Amino acid sequence: MRRKRLQLKGDSMDKFEALRTFTSGENFHLQHYLGAHREERDGEYGYTFRVWAPNAQAVHLVGDFTNWVENQIPMVRNESGVWEVFTTLAQEGHIYKYHITRANGHQLMKIDPLAVRYEARPGTGAVLIEIPEKKWKDGLWLARRKRWGFFERPVNIYEAHAGSWKRNPDGTPYSFAQLKEELIPYLVEMNYTHIEFMPLMAHPLGLSWGYQLMGYFALEHAYGRPEEFQDFVEECHINNIGVIVDWVPGHFTINDDALAYYDGTPTFEYQDHNKAHNYGWGALNFDLGKNEVQSFLISSIKFWIDFYHLDGIRVDAVSNILYLDYDNAPWTPNKDGGNLNYEGYYFLQRLNDVIKLAHPDVMMIAEESSSGTKITGMKEMGGLGFDYKWNMGWMNDILRFYEEDPIYRKYDFNLVTFSFMYVFNENYLLPFSHDEVVHGKKSMMHKMWGDRYNQFAGLRNLYTYQICHPGKKLLFMGSEFGQFLEWKSEEQLEWSNLEDPMNAKMKYFTSQLNQFYKDHRCLWEVDLSYDGIEIIDADNRDQSVLSFIRKGKKDEMLVCVFNMAPVERHEFTIGLPVAGIYEEIWNTELEQWGGVWKEHNQTVQTQEGLWKDYEQTLTFTLPAMGASIWKLKRRIKPTKKITNNTQKGVENEE
Repeated sequence: MRRKRLQLKGDSMDKFEALRTFTSGENFHLQHYLGAHREERDGEYGYTFRVWAPNAQAVHLVGDFTNWVENQIPMVRNESGVWEVFTTLAQEGHIYKYHITRANGHQLMKIDPLAVRYEARPGTGAVLIEIPEKKWKDGLWLARRKRWGFFERPVNIYEAHAGSWKRNPDGTPYSFAQLKEELIPYLVEMNYTHIEFMPLMAHPLGLSWGYQLMGYFALEHAYGRPEEFQDFVEECHINNIGVIVDWVPGHFTINDDALAYYDGTPTFEYQDHNKAHNYGWGALNFDLGKNEVQSFLISSIKFWIDFYHLDGIRVDAVSNILYLDYDNAPWTPNKDGGNLNYEGYYFLQRLNDVIKLAHPDVMMIAEESSSGTKITGMKEMGGLGFDYKWNMGWMNDILRFYEEDPIYRKYDFNLVTFSFMYVFNENYLLPFSHDEVVHGKKSMMHKMWGDRYNQFAGLRNLYTYQICHPGKKLLFMGSEFGQFLEWKSEEQLEWSNLEDPMNAKMKYFTSQLNQFYKDHRCLWEVDLSYDGIEIIDADNRDQSVLSFIRKGKKDEMLVCVFNMAPVERHEFTIGLPVAGIYEEIWNTELEQWGGVWKEHNQTVQTQEGLWKDYEQTLTFTLPAMGASIWKLKRRIKPTKKITNNTQKGVENEE
């Protein structure tokens, strides 16, 4: 007989202990207690239902099996505000809700917050399902993950919205069974290391992209059954691709039938009206200081990691959790007169503590834009315990720069170089995410300056810069092949773009760039300190050229040179620390990518001569609006040491 993975396993978890830890904020497996569980009593099979509604006057179980309100079943309240009933009427496949008589006598149908499956939209009833225990085949992947971790490994993420990557002819989103067949081979072809999905938890409105959640334990119905997503993750792992999912612990949907004012009083949300309401987003904020809410949220994410073998979690809108004045609305300072939300701060620390204790090799990523609080690093060092923080400052600066007419770029060259001042203050991830290609912000391709040819050249240059810059990488779907139109969450990507040779070449470029990143350890091995980078020249604003070296642990190095102007620079010279013969191994202007160069620069030997503080120089042709990357092929011994510090360095003139 199939056995439900989620059910309370006999007496193995004492229900009194489960209740005690729920109310003390220490129950991180809440789904084994609350929700619906198949049980046998007196030789009969049925279901036990439990729901937390501490201030309700009465709670009734209703569903297909009660003809809804007609034969509703009264539930019994315990001392901690949890209502319970066992019935043999309910069977697998039935739909149910809770009929709650609120504190003021008003009656309302509510979802089961712990359900693992809901009916299709617009319905919000929970479905009784039995999920078979999965025999996972990803042991090798998990063992590698445990052994290697991720800090000194390549992390290059393809961000996707499961509902709009591809759609069926009738306009419905692909299920995970379909995505398994099509998306995974695509990820393999494109050489990504990870995929990150925007929230997959149940949400009432597709237009929210999943950021206004309803069911924190349920996979969105439109994406298929839980088993399908398990199979998808397993197949990713077999193909050496990690899976990351967005999670939203800060706020939730205001819909009346969901979590909002569940029992008629603030249940999941803050007591304080202003603190509870996020007016800008039309959402409600979780009361993160409440023990029961902590149990609920940490159980939710732990369940997703355990049940689906996830490799990482991106925590959405951390600023909204951390700062009382994040929303443009009235707010009350904390007890010390500041804007830090202590409940949110300590919740995030605790969340990371719990997850890291159970899964030290699962990536915890924060989407956070301020610099007021240390986000990454251990609690003991004053951090919140996250592994990575999205580098929004870098993203905003660099996009502003690449959107500019090259004539003006020399005046704003600091937009390119500023990140090197703070690049290791946190452990960063460099995102070009969904937020940047929607709501009139234009697609990545459309942001680039110039005619179509120059736009593609700019995009190749920019993506190469992202790959070479310290920090892990993320790119939103559609951007990899230079989709011209903005992302639309209710339609699939513009796959027809690939009929255009320029877009097809762009896709091929991105796939090879991703492979280039994986192949070169110095691009990811030392990502968290200045040991991994040496700036050659960050002051060449007149020509808009940036040059630096990325270094690995074992004397490996790549010389990365970026020309951010549409001018080819012949006899271009930079200084280098190592004498040798260098070969160009990456050039964004090759014909195969959509550029005009038929082949790479020839192999070049360094010359002796003082350039800034370097005693060796390398001279080559720098492609217009292009990036050129060089590798040391063979070291040579310098013939003499230059001691004349007054010798003028080789300068590049326009």
